[in-house]
Amino acid sequence: MKTNKSYTKRLKVTKNGKIIARKPGQNHFNARQSGEQRLRRKRTQVLNLSKRVTRRFLPKSGA
Repeated sequence: MKTNKSYTKRLKVTKNGKIIARKPGQNHFNARQSGEQRLRRKRTQVLNLSKRVTRRFLPKSGA
């Protein structure tokens, strides 16, 4: 099975094996959001992916 490269490029595996990603919807049209919303979206979030999904998108990560 091929790896989904477009999704894989958005993820990063940390040293301890956690998978983190940037929250979507932050490239433009941010002026209407409150400052609190903008700060919340700047932070990355830890993803809890199942083993099956991890194998599909990050086969060589060791995660």
